[in-house]
Amino acid sequence: MGFFSDLKDDLSQAVNELAPEDGLQAVQDGANAAEDMDAVQPDSIPTPDDLSDMLDKMEALATESVVEEPVMEEPVSEPEAAEDDILAELAAEADTGASEDAADDDILAELGLEDTASDEMIPDDVVLQLPKEPNEEDMAAEMETMEEAVMAAETSINEEEETAEPQQEKEREEENMEMEMEMEVQEKTVSDETAVVTEGMSITGDITSGGSLELIGTVMGNIDILGKLNITGAIQGNSKAAEIYAEGARINGEINSGGSVKIGQSSVVIGNINASSAVIAGAVKGDIDVHGPVVLDTSAIVMGNIKSKSVQINNGAVIEGMCSQCYADVNPTSFFEEIKKNKEKGKNK
Repeated sequence: MGFFSDLKDDLSQAVNELAPEDGLQAVQDGANAAEDMDAVQPDSIPTPDDLSDMLDKMEALATESVVEEPVMEEPVSEPEAAEDDILAELAAEADTGASEDAADDDILAELGLEDTASDEMIPDDVVLQLPKEPNEEDMAAEMETMEEAVMAAETSINEEEETAEPQQEKEREEENMEMEMEMEVQEKTVSDETAVVTEGMSITGDITSGGSLELIGTVMGNIDILGKLNITGAIQGNSKAAEIYAEGARINGEINSGGSVKIGQSSVVIGNINASSAVIAGAVKGDIDVHGPVVLDTSAIVMGNIKSKSVQINNGAVIEGMCSQCYADVNPTSFFEEIKKNKEKGKNK
């Protein structure tokens, strides 16, 4: 009986572990079977084969009574699922990059190239020189140089304009004077007649004539003629003629001529002289403005400024004033300014 009691206890424990609900029924069945077996006579005790068959049946009943509990899957929250997806994508990208790197390595290996090829191609003695950033001092020096160049250019332009303007004005004045003289000559025809003011004759007033005049006497007024004017007397006034010759004359007034003017050795002129050419052998107190040549003879005395294209001063002539060849083909001022500009250009280069 002790054997079956232990068997009963073992069976009930096993059934309780496998299926709590069905185990009770199995325990009851096992208990009833044990009671029946207790009531059995000793003659009816089963053999070991019968016991083994009984145990097999009981095991089969216990196996059928066991119900597999369903495995409950834990719910996955959405954030955790999103994190899992992101991690999966990153892992996939990492795998893709690794595969691409591996593919590049394979291509380089096939071509026989290595990562160190670029380093081997560059010689050791070659140094890459990057442009230096200009500092403030360099920039200031460059700005000063540029400003000096601009100022020099502006100065040269201004000087050229200043030198060009007077020359242009003079040329215009010359052209205007020539045109006026030509117009006067065209309008008036010079007569072949010559008027004479004798030695004892004195005229007060202006004299005009279409011909020439020979003055031996005295005229108190202006003289304006188209021809030649020969003066051996005295004039108190301005004189204007195509050509004027004074020999031993006394003239107090200006002399204007479109041609040549000749002041003889014993003549005295107090006034300015304007002509195309002049020969001075007497005394002149006034400025001489001649567009052509001026010749000062040995007996010449000039007290005034001389403007001309050229000046010939003979030994013995006396000049108290300034001589200027402003009508010359070569302007000294522009000549030396050009030399100065060339020197400055050479220094800048």
